[in-house]
Amino acid sequence: MCQLPLTHVNMEEKNIIEIKNKRAAYEYFLMDEYQAGLVLMGSEIKSIREGKANLNDAWCTFIGNELFVRDMHISEYKFGSYWGHTAKRDRKLLLTRRELRKLQNKIKERGYTIVPELLYVDPRGYAKMTIALAKGKHHYDKRETIKAKDSRRDMERELA
Repeated sequence: MCQLPLTHVNMEEKNIIEIKNKRAAYEYFLMDEYQAGLVLMGSEIKSIREGKANLNDAWCTFIGNELFVRDMHISEYKFGSYWGHTAKRDRKLLLTRRELRKLQNKIKERGYTIVPELLYVDPRGYAKMTIALAKGKHHYDKRETIKAKDSRRDMERELA
């Protein structure tokens, strides 16, 4: 009987973790997207791998020259110890210096903000976040978004 080494694990068998911020596309026009790494504690990455995170109230801000995500809720790890993490602490985002400078200059313009869009675990096991430079929508723009979504859903029902 021949056994394959552990390095030949099929990637389709692994659970794919993707936590989306559905409010981001509704509340904002999403301009530029960036992929950022996160500085996390061990118990936080374990909770993310279980899918126990929430991006709905999260937002990004610069503290000094570093970008942080605030109000992102990562539940406490159920097998964690007394020294586990706080659920809503600030977490540093890892981007290149050029990307940080570009974002910092855009944020100074009126109406722009940075919102987290997607939190996922890449095939190597690292937590990554897709953030977007965004501009707020007016009330009438939100109604247009709802109309487009409803018409898309109706067309899909007719085709099925």
